[in-house]
Amino acid sequence: MAVNILHVIANPKPLKESASKAVSEEFISVVRSRGGSKVRISAVDLYRSPPPFYSYDVYRYFWYPVFDPDYAPTAREKKAAMYALKQGRLFNAADVLVLTTPMWNFGPPAILKAWMDQVLAPGLTFRIGAGGVEPLHRISRIILLCASGGAYGAGDARNCLVPMVKAAFGFIGIREVEVAWADGQNSFFYKDSALRKTKAIQTAKALAQKLTTA
Repeated sequence: MAVNILHVIANPKPLKESASKAVSEEFISVVRSRGGSKVRISAVDLYRSPPPFYSYDVYRYFWYPVFDPDYAPTAREKKAAMYALKQGRLFNAADVLVLTTPMWNFGPPAILKAWMDQVLAPGLTFRIGAGGVEPLHRISRIILLCASGGAYGAGDARNCLVPMVKAAFGFIGIREVEVAWADGQNSFFYKDSALRKTKAIQTAKALAQKLTTA
């Protein structure tokens, strides 16, 4: 069975300077080698195709019809929603979402949050029915390939990246989030940063094998 992957990249650094991209490269390499023609990957580099910040016009385009089924968006609102509509189509066509990102200042880069604000929209990736939120997508899992200068154990309140991803996408019905994290990448504080990255790469490879075996 074919697997469609949407790979969203939220790191401006070149590969040789980016731990999250190094983890991602190994993951994608295993997926391609094992999956072959059964795997289709759509890559969105947010620093090459940056999302706009969420605007009032975008809000009106997606949310006013929820409150008023007869609402007709204006030409300005339609123009403002173009990026979201394009990204929403990619999102809805995917089976798996892969996020490659650092954690900066204890959270995601603003550019990733901006992308999420665009695609997590009613009438686009979910609808509000009689029973509440109903997905319009078919994504079953998220694979988070990330890195951070510091190291954060389970339950550490400074880790605002993973909980945010789980909460935001859990809202639209995606419950499975798997993580390969190259933490402790600030070598000034963590002398084992290279080993930590190697372990994250091993985890990413295992996730890729699991994905292409399912």
